[in-house]
Amino acid sequence: MRSAGGASAVAPLRKALGDRVNLVAAKAAEMAAELRLEELEPDLLRTFDRLFDNAAKSDPQCWGKNAIARALKEMDYDLASPFLRGAAHVQMEPVWGGSRDTAGPLRGICLLALPGCADIERGDVMRHLVDALTEEDPSVRGDAARAMGAMGGDESALVLRVKARVGDREAAVTGQVLESLLIVERARALPFVKGFLDAAAGEAAEEAALALGNSRAAGAVELLMEAWETAAGDTLREAILRGLSLSRDEGALAFLRKLANEGRERDARAARAALELFPDSGATSG
Repeated sequence: MRSAGGASAVAPLRKALGDRVNLVAAKAAEMAAELRLEELEPDLLRTFDRLFDNAAKSDPQCWGKNAIARALKEMDYDLASPFLRGAAHVQMEPVWGGSRDTAGPLRGICLLALPGCADIERGDVMRHLVDALTEEDPSVRGDAARAMGAMGGDESALVLRVKARVGDREAAVTGQVLESLLIVERARALPFVKGFLDAAAGEAAEEAALALGNSRAAGAVELLMEAWETAAGDTLREAILRGLSLSRDEGALAFLRKLANEGRERDARAARAALELFPDSGATSG
């Protein structure tokens, strides 16, 4: 719902969206989304298109395009064209010793918007997301996995399972893949994700523990508690405790409190650190 001051903001925000300074346009886009000023959608789209012209100079770091794409998504704009353009954009900018692509965040924002678009076939969205899973930029790979979680369905689940098995250079991407799979499949994914809770899997095992806790899926806490009993390596054990804290499950929190008060020194310290993720969890209460 539009705020009371929304009407008076339209004209100045429209003017700001036309500003040649990309940071001014970016701030205007953020405010338009916050105020839900849907009448500014045409202005947002015009500015978005303009910022692709001589993009590295008109919109360094893609700040304007990022803000506009995010605003359109937040305002539930459901036509795919701007998001498809943003999802394909590469913007090379000079850095010391060469150049680098600054458009990764833009591609991720636009990929996350595609599942909500009404004028693009589901299969076509999936093709864009699958392609993005092989992107050079790890943040884009993670956003593609996140978008598959939002898409849901068996095809998303199967792609996510394959990606998890193949692995990724960045453990955080594997963590997002597992988190998205748990969103899509819930309890059905638990045995699959459990297979990653092995110290030999390195950082991927830690990411699996966090994904399980964050999923709050029925059975996830029990799985983490079982893994705690046999987990090898302090780093994985600490990750399991953080996963238990993320679950916000009362039984898990009671276990952490007891461990914090009665466990061996390293475990107690790790349990307190896990509880401190949430100040209201009672790190030292019985």
